[in-house]
Amino acid sequence: MWRGEAGGSASAKLGRCDVTRQGQRMGPLSGTTVIEIKGIGPGPYAGMLMADLGADVIVVERASTPSGLGLPAQYEVTSRGKQSIALDLKNPDGLATLMRLLASADVLIEGFRPGVAERLGFGPGDCHEINPALVYGRLTGWGQHGPLSQTAGHDINYIALIGALAAIGTKAAPVPPLNLVGDYAGGSLFLVIGVLAALLEARQSGQGQVVDAAITDGAAHLMSPFYGWHNAGGWQRTRETNIVDGGNYFYGVYETSDGKHVAVGPLEPQFYAQFIELGGFDPAVFGQQAGPGDWAEKRALLAEQLRTRTQQEWCETFAGSAACVAPVLDFVEATEHPHNVARETYIDLKDRKRVV
Repeated sequence: MWRGEAGGSASAKLGRCDVTRQGQRMGPLSGTTVIEIKGIGPGPYAGMLMADLGADVIVVERASTPSGLGLPAQYEVTSRGKQSIALDLKNPDGLATLMRLLASADVLIEGFRPGVAERLGFGPGDCHEINPALVYGRLTGWGQHGPLSQTAGHDINYIALIGALAAIGTKAAPVPPLNLVGDYAGGSLFLVIGVLAALLEARQSGQGQVVDAAITDGAAHLMSPFYGWHNAGGWQRTRETNIVDGGNYFYGVYETSDGKHVAVGPLEPQFYAQFIELGGFDPAVFGQQAGPGDWAEKRALLAEQLRTRTQQEWCETFAGSAACVAPVLDFVEATEHPHNVARETYIDLKDRKRVV
């Protein structure tokens, strides 16, 4: 991962492309120039992923009011590894500067509503006139066309429309899964996949493409296995009645005696057997994995058992086994866990200097 000039603290890394040679960035996207029109959320995250992979990412900031989440620079982690330039794209000079950058760039990322880039003068047609090989990445919530394409929305709205939100939560109500499913998984990651595929084509044919990444489309794609499961009769529409949505007692979260929680997931019979044996649970009660009709009863009994020890005690009980038990850690605890420390999963960029 390129540990770049800008960015924040306690940020997760991608890959191990942190090697430099004579001041040059290394990585699979080394030599690739990405122009990112500054937005919030999934667009900057997509640009960060490409910067992490070695691309030279130049962020076009607003000349008047800086965009972003209003965080201090050292905590705006999606800015890491990027450079920036402030342009007024409504001013002919600002637009001309952008077009000069795009003439030699490989990728453009923009997240305006459909039609805005065209009105400003840097739509796909305008850009491909000066750079036919440019990969033009567009990221929106609803997509470039459709009845809702011009409607405002956020992650919660997008995943509500495509069936994901209805499947997540308690029986009483859906629960938003942060903005991971829509913005970042359905949006950023699908945009990056499309851009990388288009880059491969452009380098072979010399022809760029327009990548239309809609968060609704990406999030719906992520739901494909569950729609298949449902259509085959193996997934119920009621929350907390299915094998991995909190209904199954051997795939869930349980409170421990110290008020913390453990995640239990021994789905396979051989893993379940280790879980029962090492946990000291009564084989007469828990010896075999029960079917859905007994899940609620078994969940209540298992919850009572797991509340008899602390989180740490249960982790020590199952350490090194295939019982599939893990502590539920918060932001601070996760950065301090020995496995994450050994993997360098989180890196501290708070002392990095931002490049403007």
